[in-house]
Amino acid sequence: MNTYRKKTAGAVLAALLLAGGATACENGDAAKKTDSGASAAPSRAAEKPAEAAPAAYLEKTKKKSQEITSLSYTMSGKAAGQNISGEAAMRMKPTVAMSMTMDSPDEPGQKVEIRLVDGAMYMGSGAQWLKFDLKALAPEQAKELDSLGSAQQGQNPADTADSLSASKDLKKVGEETIDGQKTTHLAGTVSLDELRTRSAASAPEAKDRQEKNLKALEQQGIKSLTMDIWIDEADQAKQVRTQGQGTSGPMDVTIKFKDVNKPVEITAPPADQVMDLAEAMKNKGAGGA
Repeated sequence: MNTYRKKTAGAVLAALLLAGGATACENGDAAKKTDSGASAAPSRAAEKPAEAAPAAYLEKTKKKSQEITSLSYTMSGKAAGQNISGEAAMRMKPTVAMSMTMDSPDEPGQKVEIRLVDGAMYMGSGAQWLKFDLKALAPEQAKELDSLGSAQQGQNPADTADSLSASKDLKKVGEETIDGQKTTHLAGTVSLDELRTRSAASAPEAKDRQEKNLKALEQQGIKSLTMDIWIDEADQAKQVRTQGQGTSGPMDVTIKFKDVNKPVEITAPPADQVMDLAEAMKNKGAGGA
């Protein structure tokens, strides 16, 4: 049980980080502009301003993402040697809460639901749930969860936009349609050293948050990231993809954002369906079963 708990909780926290970590809302230096040279036709000339300044898309997306109070998304891929597949809904205001259903990392074909409510993580399915009081069992993880609740944090695509702004090879890949919506596809690579340099110039709150994300990547042995973002016509991120090579294998996670700023209601499971792990450990320590 302890091994399963740690492995599953680790997969969930990895998913939280990879879904966007937190919003970095500081304005950074514009990424290096590209110039494709003379155009062969008027239609190409009309595209040139967007091609020459892809960072402008990122700035709009960062500002737009600051308005996000709730969202839902799907995730798929691999990280830290584990396959990740699931869907989630998250509320950042007035208090942070999240509900996620994902494939079990231990039992192929099985689903596990995770709810984060009031500083506690509930894991289970149907009428059987385990409660992990993060503040009691994992204080550091509880701090991470609490930090998601600030006005400019959470599973927010602005972090990808801000990270991509540090890329020296930022480029516009083209126009693509995702789920019926027209999007602009941008891509670039960025090293952890470049992200660290950018973090050093951030405000204290953002700096602390970014350093924690960098530490999580370093623990996986990742030195650089390839990042893609698809931005829709409303300047919202529709999809992001993050890739990197770690010591435990490749990381390749795609997040597709669904509903933004629509009501999200998340509650704890009924008390009679929950076994509190902290209480169970306390009883065991006192000689209980």
